[in-house]
Amino acid sequence: MALINFDLKPIIGVVHLPPLPGSPHYRGNFEKIVRRALDDAKKLERGGVDAIIVENYGDKPYSVRVKDPLTIAAMSVIVKSIVEEVEIPVGVNLLRNSGPEALAIAYVTGATFIRVNSYCETRLAPEGILEPVMREIELLRSRLTRRILVLADIDVKHSLPLTTSDIAYTAIECVERGNPDALIVTGSRTGSPPAPGEVATVKRAIGKLPLLVGSGITVENIDVYWNVADGFIVGTYFKKGGVTTAQVDPNRVKIFMEKVQKLRSKQPK
Repeated sequence: MALINFDLKPIIGVVHLPPLPGSPHYRGNFEKIVRRALDDAKKLERGGVDAIIVENYGDKPYSVRVKDPLTIAAMSVIVKSIVEEVEIPVGVNLLRNSGPEALAIAYVTGATFIRVNSYCETRLAPEGILEPVMREIELLRSRLTRRILVLADIDVKHSLPLTTSDIAYTAIECVERGNPDALIVTGSRTGSPPAPGEVATVKRAIGKLPLLVGSGITVENIDVYWNVADGFIVGTYFKKGGVTTAQVDPNRVKIFMEKVQKLRSKQPK
């Protein structure tokens, strides 16, 4: 049950799941979904990524909070299967904003971190209003017998703020009034990167707390973000043809991680 090592500037690969039981587009054959998830996870680990996060990407249109027991049970089975097959840290992202539920899944499956889309903000999204879940998460974390990291999005993709605010102010409020282990900044959509200047602004605001870039990172642009971010969540780039819903392409993982190793070799020891 290893935790993410932020000293590495870790690369977190994403396992995007097809529609799960309980979601509108589930078509059966759950065992095939499990096998596909395991295959993607193993390809990511063999390719050299530092951690894996499992996401119910195919469950569109998402619930603001997942309450369907079928989906929660399915996610638990998949995450547990991956945890048992890989040696790197595994995390959970239960869309759209089911942070407490993801935390529970992580705890019972042996996963070691979660991603939360709206930990400390109120956001307008196609699914509805995303409300802050930091109190629920921190109350639940206080009851657990092992540490599970919380990676919290700010100004998350596919949503808009309820009120106008400065992203640096939002980041500081999130850190000071919550207890995240890292923050995440994204572009406006899946596969779209944030502005490098925005990443730098947030990093200056939060100081030593790790900051991850959570969308749009490719082998062509990672150089731009390397010195201003503390890690990267990479999903779409690792897929065949750069298509988010496709399976992991080992060659794309290999090329990307070779670039990362070159960047790491230039870091001060």
